[in-house]
Amino acid sequence: MTTTEDWRTYHEQGLPRVLNAALEAFAEKGYHGTTTRQLAERSGLSVPGIYHHYASKQDILFDLMMVVIDELIERSRQAVASADNNPRAQFDALVQSLLQFHMYRQRGAIVSTSELRSLEPENRVKYVARRDEQQRMLDRIIFAGVESGEFATPYPADASRAIASLCVGVASWYRPDGQLPVEMLLERYLTIAEAIVGIR
Repeated sequence: MTTTEDWRTYHEQGLPRVLNAALEAFAEKGYHGTTTRQLAERSGLSVPGIYHHYASKQDILFDLMMVVIDELIERSRQAVASADNNPRAQFDALVQSLLQFHMYRQRGAIVSTSELRSLEPENRVKYVARRDEQQRMLDRIIFAGVESGEFATPYPADASRAIASLCVGVASWYRPDGQLPVEMLLERYLTIAEAIVGIR
């Protein structure tokens, strides 16, 4: 796991081989388009070997999605902790962290968004509760900014969700070899997010 000092640095996640195989397969073919046999082949295991680690393909998807959201939450916390103790600084740090996460964890972000409906109801409830924990970080900062007069939006809850969606959307189209430098992309999207909350 990252530390407070290096939360901005991205590297291979170092997932266990079953989860790594699932990440690749689900990102390419989707959960329903991937068989347990294909996961076994990708991970270098037999089908019984897969079932030694996980009781079902559903358990693999749920574990993968929880690993992704747990990293997002940890990075979000560290981003906020690294910023000055005022809404504007914390907002900028958190939004930048969300953008970077969805840029550099593209496959995980895409799988987590596209396969939510593939989770069984009990797993979906658990995952959404965890995801909402991350959303509340942004909610709290925006409400604090409105209360202090730094943000002017009359609809802080809607602004928070719009910004979260904006950040998630980056995962779908960002390309490391794109023409727009990363720093400029982050600056432009941060400017959009600041406009949504009405930075004064």
